[in-house]
Amino acid sequence: MPELPEVETVMRGMDARLTGRVVARVDVRRGDLRWKLPAGLAGRLEGALVLGFRRRGKYILMRLEGGDSVLWHLGMSGRIVLGRVGEGVLERVGEGVLERVGGNAPPAAHEHLVLETGDGTRLGFVDPRRFGSVDLVATAAEDRHRLLAGLGPEPLEAGFSASVLAAGLAGRRSAVKPVLLDQSVVAGLGNIYVCEALFRARISPFRRAGTVTGARAERLVAAIRAVLTEAIAAGGSSLRDYVQPSGELGYFQASWRVYGREGMGCGGECPLGAGCEGIRRAAQGGRGTFWCGRMQR
Repeated sequence: MPELPEVETVMRGMDARLTGRVVARVDVRRGDLRWKLPAGLAGRLEGALVLGFRRRGKYILMRLEGGDSVLWHLGMSGRIVLGRVGEGVLERVGEGVLERVGGNAPPAAHEHLVLETGDGTRLGFVDPRRFGSVDLVATAAEDRHRLLAGLGPEPLEAGFSASVLAAGLAGRRSAVKPVLLDQSVVAGLGNIYVCEALFRARISPFRRAGTVTGARAERLVAAIRAVLTEAIAAGGSSLRDYVQPSGELGYFQASWRVYGREGMGCGGECPLGAGCEGIRRAAQGGRGTFWCGRMQR
C-alpha cells in the first residue's frame, strides 16, 4: 500500500494540475470500489471549482467551492493518472513500464473514475484490486469522517515531538514496529518507512514500545521526519503498482538501507565480516521486518 511519501507525491501532482480549475465532466464507470461510491457523485462534482488539497495520513482531500471535499484513498493498487483530454491515458504494460494509449483507444484497464476540467486536464483513477475508495465529506467536517477521526498526529507537522510519540507508545508492551504501524499512534507510516526509521534511530523493531522514551524517542522522531522528507523529495518508492501521477517512478528505493536488503550490509555502515551477520528479515505482525541486529537495540 502507498505510504505517506507516495500519497504526498500524488497529492502534490493533483494540486499542481487541478487547483483553480473547474470540474467540467465526471465519468463514473462503476458504482463501487472498496465501498460504494456516493450517490450522485458526478452531479456533485461537475461545475465545481477545485480550491486546493490536503493530505491526512494516507488519504487525500480535494476541496471544492461550495463546501464539499472529495476523499481519495489509493488502497493497495490504486493510482492517479494525470494527462490531457484527447491524449489518451497511461496504461501499465509491464513492471514499472507505462505507455500512452491513444485518445481514440479504449480506456485503460481498471480505470473506474475519470474527471475532466474545463482547461482540458484529465484525471483517471485506476485500481485493479479495487481496495481504494472515493467519498464525499463536508470540508468543515473532514476530521470527523469515519476514516479520519481516529488518526494519530501527522509526523511532518510541528506538533509531532518526542513527548507526543512517547505518550502514544506509553504502556504498550507490544514490539515498537507493529505499534508504529497503528495509524492511531502516527498517521501515514507504513512498513517500508518504519523499518528505515527504526534503523536510523538505532532501535530494534522488537523493543517493547513503552520503553521508547527520552533520547530514544528523540532519535526516532528525527529519523521518521528525515526518512519521510527524503522519500518525498525522491517521489516516493516505486514498488509493485505505485507510480507518480505523471507516470514516472519514484526513486527512494535506491536509498533503502535495510528494507528488502536481507543478507546485505546495512548501507555500508556495518560491513559484513566485522561482527555483523547482515540485515535480517523476520515476519512481524504479518509483514516483513528488516533490521540489523548489531546496530539496532
